[in-house]
Amino acid sequence: MNEKYKIWILAGEASGDIYGARLSEEIRKLTAGKTSVSISGMGGPEMKKAGVDILVDSTELGVVGLFEIGMMIFKFIGIFRYLERKAAEEKPDAVILVDYPGFNIRFAKSMYKKGIPVIWYISPQVWAWRKSNIPKLAKYCAKMLVIFPFEPETYKGTGLDVEFTGHPLVDVVAERGDASIERQLDTVLLLPGSRGGEIKRLLVPMLETVSLLKKKNSALKFVISAPNEKIFSMVREMYDDFQRKNPDLPGIEISCGRTAYWQQAAGTGLAASGTVTVECAIAGLPLVVVYKLNPFTFLLARMLITLFRGFFTMVNIIAYKVVFEEFLQKNVRAELLVPAMERIMPGGARREDVEKDMLSVKDALSAGSKGASFRAAEACVDFFSSGKLK
Repeated sequence: MNEKYKIWILAGEASGDIYGARLSEEIRKLTAGKTSVSISGMGGPEMKKAGVDILVDSTELGVVGLFEIGMMIFKFIGIFRYLERKAAEEKPDAVILVDYPGFNIRFAKSMYKKGIPVIWYISPQVWAWRKSNIPKLAKYCAKMLVIFPFEPETYKGTGLDVEFTGHPLVDVVAERGDASIERQLDTVLLLPGSRGGEIKRLLVPMLETVSLLKKKNSALKFVISAPNEKIFSMVREMYDDFQRKNPDLPGIEISCGRTAYWQQAAGTGLAASGTVTVECAIAGLPLVVVYKLNPFTFLLARMLITLFRGFFTMVNIIAYKVVFEEFLQKNVRAELLVPAMERIMPGGARREDVEKDMLSVKDALSAGSKGASFRAAEACVDFFSSGKLK
């Protein structure tokens, strides 16, 4: 490699922003002293801190649900067309798309038509829904980097070059680790989500669960962890409102931006389904997992999505068994959640099994001593130097 390469990385959600940042940093390290690589793209604060030239700020683009997406459709269209024009002008040597399938599959098609090679990092969950996207991805992408060990089989027979590089969260969680933190076994961590709709649908049944747990075990303490100030304010407002109507609700610490700490310090957790459940498994925090969608979205989802391996929680999908008990829609209610929580608390019937299974999941996601982001960057650099660029 003795040329200058112009690479784009596009990430549309907070997790993609983190992974895109780490990927860009590792690409720069691997190419240092060998070639010059400029990296631009769509991302958030992490990618910006990593030195990526941000063409589009993706901070507000992480929405879930057909109704929520519909509210922002014109914003998505405007961003898409801007990036298309920019790609035609700049002609990047390759575009790395990080997850975010609703937007990125269309963008991959556009880049394919323009002759710009596409590397996809973090496969869409085509094994769970929209399997019709598998041949599209095989056509539009030159390389697919996957983070779950069962995913290469999904693309078998398509001709797409697929490589398992490990899950970057294993490295992220390891770097956050603090050996001085001791688990407070009587502390229950509540993780109601990172989006407004999730908070509105999940926080109340979580607080109802807290009330019942406290009545059964007065020694328990409770913490709600919010990922940012916006969610913190929403949680605080909902908590205060609930407490006014339910004066027997125990005091709950509401924390902002300290989820990584509480994943190491809490004894048990109750969490919204999402990436955070994988983080908790890697960190060793037993969970009960819940999720509720907008009712209209849920009705459509039932018609379009088949639960892969019979679960919606990623930790269970990886293990192909129940590690974290999961509750969906109308089953997200205190009378079901309380006994599930008691089963995974210290001394509970499932506690030891869950702890063993979390270690197995962590091992399955690991990419060896070099780490997942390094392996993904290595695969990208190998692609750049293989002569496959236009």
